Amino acid sequence: MLVVVVLLWAFERQTRVVRAQAESVAARSTLNALRLSMTVGQRTPTGALRMPALPFNPFTLFQVLPGNFAGERAKSDADDVPPGSWVYDPDCGCVGYRLLFPEWLESGGGAIWFRMDSSADGVQLVPLAEYVWLGQRIQ
Repeated sequence: MLVVVVLLWAFERQTRVVRAQAESVAARSTLNALRLSMTVGQRTPTGALRMPALPFNPFTLFQVLPGNFAGERAKSDADDVPPGSWVYDPDCGCVGYRLLFPEWLESGGGAIWFRMDSSADGVQLVPLAEYVWLGQRIQ
């Protein structure tokens, strides 16, 4: 009986690890899509760089909003957002993601946030903290 319990516990833990890894890949994919859309969205047809006025909701650059985009919410209300959802905070010009499995975020908290900053290269997404998720730094 003890062997069965240990095996079930090990299986459950490994399942959570794999699900957290899948979540991390999906979140990084959305971040990359946001960065790409801001880069493409900032170029004129002639290729010149066009700087949008900050802040703006970068999700509006997508042709189709992600199914897990929960809309515009204040960063302080992130706990009210369903886990696994992206939000945009117009007051700070930030995008945030509330994790499904926050126990794998080593830097604490249950969400990751990125501020939109203007630079010579265009608009960048800059992490608001040093986030380490599943042993990897998020940039």
